[in-house]
Amino acid sequence: LQDNKVVVNAEPLQTGLPWWQNLLLGFGPTILFVLLLFFLVRRAGNVQNVLGSFGRSRARRYQPSGDRVTFADVAGIDEAKDELTEVVDFLRHPEKYQQLGGRIPHGVLLSGPPGTGKTLLARAVAGEADAPFFSLAASEFVEAIVGVGASRVRDLFTQAKADAPAIVFIDELDAIGRSRTSGVAGFSGGNDEREQTLNQILTEMDGFDSSTKVIVIGATNRPDVLDAALLRPGRFDRRVAVQPPDRAGREAILKVHTRSVPLGPDVDLGRIAATTPGMVGADLANLVNEAALLAARRDHKTVDEADFTDALERIVLGAERQVMMSQEDRRRTAYHEGGHAIVGMLTEGADPVRKVSIIPRGMALGVTFAAPESDRFNYREPEVIARIKVALGGRAAEEVVFGETSTGAESDIEQLTEIARQMVGRWGMSAAIGPVAVLPRDGSGPFLPGAAEVSPETRKLVDEEVRRIVESSHEEVIALLRENRSKLDSLATALLEHETLDEDDAYATAGVEHSAPPDQPMYTGVPTATRS
Repeated sequence: LQDNKVVVNAEPLQTGLPWWQNLLLGFGPTILFVLLLFFLVRRAGNVQNVLGSFGRSRARRYQPSGDRVTFADVAGIDEAKDELTEVVDFLRHPEKYQQLGGRIPHGVLLSGPPGTGKTLLARAVAGEADAPFFSLAASEFVEAIVGVGASRVRDLFTQAKADAPAIVFIDELDAIGRSRTSGVAGFSGGNDEREQTLNQILTEMDGFDSSTKVIVIGATNRPDVLDAALLRPGRFDRRVAVQPPDRAGREAILKVHTRSVPLGPDVDLGRIAATTPGMVGADLANLVNEAALLAARRDHKTVDEADFTDALERIVLGAERQVMMSQEDRRRTAYHEGGHAIVGMLTEGADPVRKVSIIPRGMALGVTFAAPESDRFNYREPEVIARIKVALGGRAAEEVVFGETSTGAESDIEQLTEIARQMVGRWGMSAAIGPVAVLPRDGSGPFLPGAAEVSPETRKLVDEEVRRIVESSHEEVIALLRENRSKLDSLATALLEHETLDEDDAYATAGVEHSAPPDQPMYTGVPTATRS
């Protein structure tokens, strides 16, 4: 090339990319790797914060405010209130007890049916005590993540111990406090999250450090399923049974709930208390509220006796329904309810009939009220048989009058069958079975603790005895109604004309003599209601 005088020029290869893009291609992967590493570190820190928040207690610390609840707001359960009053006094004046060698109770277990005032008692303790009060539901301890429940228990008691003396209230304790042998066939998983939570509660309440001044108040309506270790002395030292109130207790509860309700001059709270046997505090509060709503709907200035009566019927039976029934259906319903009423009037041991109606309410086409003269805490065998006979009265009346039955007796049959089965298998009212419990406790099955170990022959004998009791009662009811057919016809005719008969009118129409005690109201609620 040089001999031929050829000029050679050497130049760098042209890629077509600017210099900064070349720089980015060279260092870009390194920069991306550094950013990714930084993001992962930040995210790991956030995950730790989230997991840490899961382990923190969700207990709510009570702060006295305008709606503060005190023992003055608790009525009808004086025995339970006295027990907790002593706990509050211990927190206020511990030296009075300590100088006599007394020690603060570690726990108080409130047990009783729903609506009796267990949570209200705990709120009253919070309002009365000068100590910090932490409250939460037992189900709030447990999450899907293993170990969260125990962590929350530790955090809760750490807060309470820091503010000791303090009170911790755990509602619905049975959600985590069930017996650790309550799994299928009596076995439970060894790494159950609920079990770990329970173990932590047991340790906190009475572990190696038993000097902490933290009182735990637990509430449950199933004390029978709680773990034995939870109930031993040193943990829940004191057990308080919160039972449905008696007549005087119901009157006191009504006075509390009507303090801000303008009552009419005809309202007698003692009479209303007598008409609501079996109702608990929550039921009575609902009754007062329903009566006030009815009075407002009717543009009343005060809540009258009629408002309370209608509210009670609405709660027990449901609202009236506008149903276009044929004359044949109305006649059948009248005889059905008349059968219940006549059997109730003429059977020894049956509760007095308070009201009979063929007005459809709720899911029922008619209803017969029956309620005792006073609160009942025990039933004799003749009284239990009488309840079966009254339940059979409607179906038997249809057989006597129409020669056939209808589907209207469905709820009656369910009710009387359950009563007969309880008589045989739980109450020892069968000579063939004897005083032996052959039915499982509520909430238990054939593979769960509490199931009665009975042979197939015994189960067959139970069925035979139930059938014998029901069929024998049915024959007696048929004979009774045939003998008193004129009374049944008179009552059914009056029901077709007036639709509803109160106690006096029902007995007078049937021609049955009846007299109530002078201090007993003529209508009582929470009845044994037989419905069509």
